[in-house]
Amino acid sequence: MIEFLNAYMAPVMFAGLIVFLLMGFSVAFSLGACGLMFGFIGIELGMLPASLMQALPLRIFGIMQNDTLLAIPFFTFMGLILERSGMAEDLLETIGQLFGPIRGGLAYAVILVGAMLAATTGVVAASVIAMGLIALPIMLRTGYDRRVASGVIAASGTLAQIIPPSLVLIILADQLGKSVGDLYKGAFIPGFVLTGLYILFVLGVSLWRPAYVPALPKEARTIREDNGSPGLRSLGVLFVLCVVCGVVFAQRQPDSTPTDELIVVSMSLGVGLAFVLAVVNKLFKLGLLSRIAERVTFVLIPPLALIFLVLGTIFLGVATPTEGGAMGAVGALIMAIARKRLDMHLMRQAMDTTMKLSCFVVFILLGSTVFSLSFQGVDGPKWVEHLLTSLPGGQLGFLIVVNILIFLLAFFLDFFELSFIVIPLIGPVAEKLGIDLVWFGVLLAVNMQTSFMHPPFGFALFYLRSVAPVDDYKDRLTGKLTAKVTTGQIYWGAVPFVLIQILMVGLIIAFPNLVSGGLGKKEEMDTSNVKIESRAPADPAAKDEDPMESVRRALQQEQKK
Repeated sequence: MIEFLNAYMAPVMFAGLIVFLLMGFSVAFSLGACGLMFGFIGIELGMLPASLMQALPLRIFGIMQNDTLLAIPFFTFMGLILERSGMAEDLLETIGQLFGPIRGGLAYAVILVGAMLAATTGVVAASVIAMGLIALPIMLRTGYDRRVASGVIAASGTLAQIIPPSLVLIILADQLGKSVGDLYKGAFIPGFVLTGLYILFVLGVSLWRPAYVPALPKEARTIREDNGSPGLRSLGVLFVLCVVCGVVFAQRQPDSTPTDELIVVSMSLGVGLAFVLAVVNKLFKLGLLSRIAERVTFVLIPPLALIFLVLGTIFLGVATPTEGGAMGAVGALIMAIARKRLDMHLMRQAMDTTMKLSCFVVFILLGSTVFSLSFQGVDGPKWVEHLLTSLPGGQLGFLIVVNILIFLLAFFLDFFELSFIVIPLIGPVAEKLGIDLVWFGVLLAVNMQTSFMHPPFGFALFYLRSVAPVDDYKDRLTGKLTAKVTTGQIYWGAVPFVLIQILMVGLIIAFPNLVSGGLGKKEEMDTSNVKIESRAPADPAAKDEDPMESVRRALQQEQKK
């Protein structure tokens, strides 16, 4: 038995963790207990030095000093304040009225609002619950198929997983040792490509099964002009003007801008947004702007300004993700005050939920640190590396197996648990195989997004189930009896969107530029012209200097030039 443990301690330890999880213990304590138990077993068997556990306090204090993790409570607080301040309700109502006259208009509105909420909140639960409470009754009242309505709402809420500022990207950046800003830039294009695939699915449903996604009835289109027209012409003119101004502004910006100039650009955009609001308000008073154009402008500009405040400053290099999250939290408070929705009850709810989620993340991270310390002590990384590098197909074979593994584990684990348990094991192997870790992180983020949509344990499905009607009810506006939404309908509605997410994983593997296209090109030093001269050291004691040290010093001097 002792010989068996000496030879196979790493796989036995991993299997022990699976047993702990299947027994129903919490992930954080399962990780910590498994790490301590096998650590003491290894010490008793002489496999591990007794001094190994002395490194544990240093690791824990290292976690507490990690500034990157501060972005998690900031973005969580920002999302909760925005969700409770009524921003989601205003967006859904306005965009729903805008797209209401066409088939699938409400579904398009839910997807677009889901993308905007993802770019402002980054919290899946807040997005799904908000849209479930606001959009689902309207879609049921309009006659939407319950599977389509449920799937659209749940899938749109999970866009917060991949569109920055995403919490999972922060965790992945920390576990892979990469910049959060780089993962944000890399995930930007895939996030909106995935949004486009959702829209294409709704378009296909509207063409194939038009009765599943009817248009909004005329009596439900409340934002209309006095003459009964929708007033879309002035909105179209305003949209064209915005596009023209955006193109002109983009052409005037230099390719590379110092930080000071970027700050000036940011301030100029802020002043420009305020100017647009003033102009729109004046045009509406003069009767030159329709109600729908005025409503869309005033509803869209505040969240768009907040998106630029957070993501724009991070992408431009003005702020770190932690600083961007802090500015976003302040911006969310300002928006709530402007809407007259901020009170102590809302603040207490947001702070309580933020504290619970932050403690949840930190405890899982502490448990994973204990587990990884013992796992590394028994040469677990070498076992995982040998297991994965021996797969046929090289990089492609590794990517296929890892993505299948993540997909299957997502049936039972959420993205936090996957990030802390699996990513530290496969990240070093991917780097050894020559895979760019930023690209790899975005790929895994898209795959882990399915963990929210998997029947029967998908959290987005649970969130939607908590707000969807469980019994037949009388609609408060029409007075008609409306059928309930069953759990089976929610599950079946999620299946097409899980397939779309799997398709997105394949697209990223087939077209790596979807990720790398969002990253700036890094300047590489040309080492072909580097000259290394060997000189006799003035100090006789320097004769034994490592030759590689002189090479590194020469490269540093050349780089300074």
